[in-house]
Amino acid sequence: MPLASVLVVEDDPAIRRGLCDALRFAGYAVEDAPDGEAGLRVATAHDHDIILLDILMPKMDGLQVLAKLRDQKPGIPVIFLTARGEEQDRVKGLRLGADDYVVKPFSASELIARVEAVLRRSAERPRSVPTLTIAGRTIDFRRREASLPDGSRVLLAQKEAEVLEYLAQNAGRAISRDELLQRVWKLDPRGMHTRTVDMAVARLREQLADDPNSPRVIVTVRAKGYMLALPDAQAPSAADDGAPRP
Repeated sequence: MPLASVLVVEDDPAIRRGLCDALRFAGYAVEDAPDGEAGLRVATAHDHDIILLDILMPKMDGLQVLAKLRDQKPGIPVIFLTARGEEQDRVKGLRLGADDYVVKPFSASELIARVEAVLRRSAERPRSVPTLTIAGRTIDFRRREASLPDGSRVLLAQKEAEVLEYLAQNAGRAISRDELLQRVWKLDPRGMHTRTVDMAVARLREQLADDPNSPRVIVTVRAKGYMLALPDAQAPSAADDGAPRP
């Protein structure tokens, strides 16, 4: 039985063949694609445990593939394959949600080690939350769409949806601004003074018609950060007001 399923998206035939051979030799099941469009098509049609994605490719570059992939399969781990001079692209990729990158030329042993490390981290992640109903609002994370109590629908921006999903994955725990910066924006919060997280939460509350003075969806936890209120299925009913029972 293979260790995991890997999709290799790389336009250089020799590099692609070498990657596939090294991964198969290491015990992985491998599919491959020769360009961005084909890679996105294979990635969305089949299930993989991890994707190796070149940045500079014809038809659709790796950054475009990743942006579209995150809409459809937000939780799948992605490692970028980059040329030495593509630092700015690496930064963009990490901010889009790439899990790691490997700079060409690289050895097979380095690549396998990176794949193993990302798969280990991926196994520890909270499972994705496809939908959530809370305070009369239903959020479809795959479509990034929220249905409000008045019957209207709103489309959530990518980062706001990611913030909300991360809070949902960690329901019942107050999440600090630093953790959100690190996990959602992929930024090192050390030494940073920014209101990026607060602004994203403010936009979410506005889109979800969640009164900031008395929020029912995203609760502010003093001196700690933000926490998602209980989903409707877990909220106490009139017959069960949440008070302790003997």
